[in-house]
Amino acid sequence: MSDTGMERILKQRIAQGQGAETADVVIRNVRMLDLVTGELVPTDIAVCGDTVVGTYGRYEGKTVIEGNGRIAVPGFIDTHLHVESSLVTPQEFDRCVLPHGVTTAICDPHELANVVGGAAFDFFLTSSERMIMDLRVNLSSCVPATDMETSGASLDAAALVAYRDHPQVIGLAEFMNMPGVLNGDAGCIAKLAAFAGGHIDGHAPLMRGTALNGYLSAGISTDHEATRVDEALEKVRKGMTVLIREGSVCKDLEALAPLLTVETSSFFAFCTDDRNPLEIAHEGHLDYLIRKAISLGVPALAAYRAASLSAAQAFGLRDRGIIAPGKRADVVLLDDLAECRVSDVISAGRLVNDALFEAREIVPAIGKDSMRRAKAVTVADLAVHGTGKARPVIGIVPGQIITDYLTHDLPEDAGHVLPDITQDIAKLCVVARHGHNDNIGRAFVRGFGLTSGALASSVGHDSHNVCVVGVNDADMALAVERLMATGGGFVAVQDGQIRAELALPVAGLMSDAPYEQVRDELITLRAAVAKMGGTLEEPFLQLAFLALPVIPHLKLTDRGLVDVNRMSFV
Repeated sequence: MSDTGMERILKQRIAQGQGAETADVVIRNVRMLDLVTGELVPTDIAVCGDTVVGTYGRYEGKTVIEGNGRIAVPGFIDTHLHVESSLVTPQEFDRCVLPHGVTTAICDPHELANVVGGAAFDFFLTSSERMIMDLRVNLSSCVPATDMETSGASLDAAALVAYRDHPQVIGLAEFMNMPGVLNGDAGCIAKLAAFAGGHIDGHAPLMRGTALNGYLSAGISTDHEATRVDEALEKVRKGMTVLIREGSVCKDLEALAPLLTVETSSFFAFCTDDRNPLEIAHEGHLDYLIRKAISLGVPALAAYRAASLSAAQAFGLRDRGIIAPGKRADVVLLDDLAECRVSDVISAGRLVNDALFEAREIVPAIGKDSMRRAKAVTVADLAVHGTGKARPVIGIVPGQIITDYLTHDLPEDAGHVLPDITQDIAKLCVVARHGHNDNIGRAFVRGFGLTSGALASSVGHDSHNVCVVGVNDADMALAVERLMATGGGFVAVQDGQIRAELALPVAGLMSDAPYEQVRDELITLRAAVAKMGGTLEEPFLQLAFLALPVIPHLKLTDRGLVDVNRMSFV
């Protein structure tokens, strides 16, 4: 009887691992980081196909990659991210972050799913098959996140189960509807039951005590929303893996770094959640998190474990996370361990270079008709009526998506409540854009620093209505209408003029341009916002999170101002 394909592959691996046959690839003369002891071990790394078959020895290879004494560490695993927040398509994301050592990324496509529904899964899964990195998908559990906003789509348990058995699917993505879980909401329970026994991601900002016990009892095992040491410590003590996040807006690494030690590193992993090409260009991706963690006093062994082995174990990826025989050949070559200076990346046994990316078949973009609002937005539509006394105001917390619930007296004119630049308070509106209604939510926000003009974004987590902030209603209306005309994106308007913009025609979330172009246009946008008085490092992503009513404490949707602690409209 002839060998099956897998039988032949196994025989080759065994023979090459023993040195009886020449290895397909040898990464020669490296110092490999031992994730058990932290030692740097001189060795060759032998690879058969996409699998490591030899370490702690010398090998001959048909193809040789010269290590020249560089340090070899396992490929990095980003445990939770939204590719859409990189503002580029999955295949451009691949080209952008793989050279930073990220060989596996676990994405939740719920941004795109909130706009186009299940077609988002088809797009991401098809893209994953044509990428060099390994992109895994967690199926979006909360589309929409709540019933307090208007989304472009809705996905029930049956819609998710249809994709559950795809080989690139890990499980269920961040379960944001915490009240739904704790109150036994029928739709939530149906989703949890459908994925019981598999991986279910958590999303539990500030959750503690018996509420956390109940949440974990639903089978949820990870959380990326911990922002304080005591919160994270309780979560890991109760069996969660805490995913330490450092994105473009949410920056939790400095607060949580004291917890990450060699002893605790099995209970922590790293994630970026939302990180755009500008930060990636200036700072890096997971390589930046590792470098920053070490600079904050985290032992190098703990940082690299969290970036690889602990991440793999938390998500059931038993074939990776360590450079060892039988594991996927994801290897990052470093010039410096503490600074995590990446010089070469091997993904599934292939040396990453431009030729690999150029050989890929590109997946056509979807969602190019997503700006569907029927009614134009006018200055009158944005007016806030009533009294300016003791108005609720959303308070931005720099570096966080948690907001403060503030109260301020605001000026009035002819029965209209106005922003107040002397208090750094601007007007904020969320404009429905999916064609289901003409809703507009109106409120005020403190912390943008704007002294003139307006900013608008069709990225508005998680339902992705248009978010616009400004101190001039005419500029705000123009900014919204500009996005409706261009298919979505970011825009800065001042004195009736478009000062800068970035088109995001793929569902109003992603560009179909190269990431370098997106990066450069973000630089132009930031400069324009600064001239308008803007003080935030990442104004557009900060704006996008002001519409997310599952993050405390005060948020705005197209239906109105939400007290997130009570999950009720103000």
